[in-house]
Amino acid sequence: MTPFLEISGVSHSYHTLEGETKALSHISFTVQKGEFLAIVGPSGCGKTTLLTLLDGLVLPEEGSIRLEGQPVESARRRIGYMFQKDCLFEWRSILENVSLGLEIRQRASSPHSAPAPPLPPDAQEELLSMLKTYGLASFAGARPSELSGGMRQRAALIRTLALKPDLLLLDEPFSALDYQTRLTVCDDICSILRSQKKTAILVTHDLSEAVSAADRILVLSARPGSIRAEIPLDFAGETSPIRRRNLPEFSKYFNQVWKEMQSHES
Repeated sequence: MTPFLEISGVSHSYHTLEGETKALSHISFTVQKGEFLAIVGPSGCGKTTLLTLLDGLVLPEEGSIRLEGQPVESARRRIGYMFQKDCLFEWRSILENVSLGLEIRQRASSPHSAPAPPLPPDAQEELLSMLKTYGLASFAGARPSELSGGMRQRAALIRTLALKPDLLLLDEPFSALDYQTRLTVCDDICSILRSQKKTAILVTHDLSEAVSAADRILVLSARPGSIRAEIPLDFAGETSPIRRRNLPEFSKYFNQVWKEMQSHES
């Protein structure tokens, strides 16, 4: 069976006036449909570079990346990306912010000289329904500054999910939140992604976040990043990150990931 996402022999370097910096070396792994994969590793090991390659924004110098057999650069409309910051525009309401991706996609498919048509009523209704589902319906007309950090991240997720991506890339989307909010928002977003059976790849520095959220963890080495360990997680069907933290398996997996990180740093 063809994997949902297949990364084969990927290597990549950055070229500057100071010379060449090898970011990734011979990365190979697969992701199954509906899987939640976390990637951890020391700072500067190429985690965000790998997400950039998975999104098709940049082509790898070596190797290939395929989404259901299709080169990832030709499948970019099937991929959603959540950044470290929510990237909401203060001059737009929350409803206008979550509709931005759809507006851009609609404009891209319109003649350049024509004014962008308004979103069709069914798209507007779907956005309002998503705001209601994720607890933001009463803030549809609010500005981003009126929302908490966790609510802003939920709005950013709605903006991404509105595009109906098959693959969601998460680049430390909770890192700017305080600890308590971070736990709650991680739990909320993981619940949303699993309820929609989304395939997701999370990059994080927070090992406890990776263990609590993912189905499997890849541990990268120091730069140039290569896969040093693959750790499948089994919480006997429990998918809530908050509830997972109270299970005995949590400490076992956390220590396993920690030892892998330490063994390759020493």
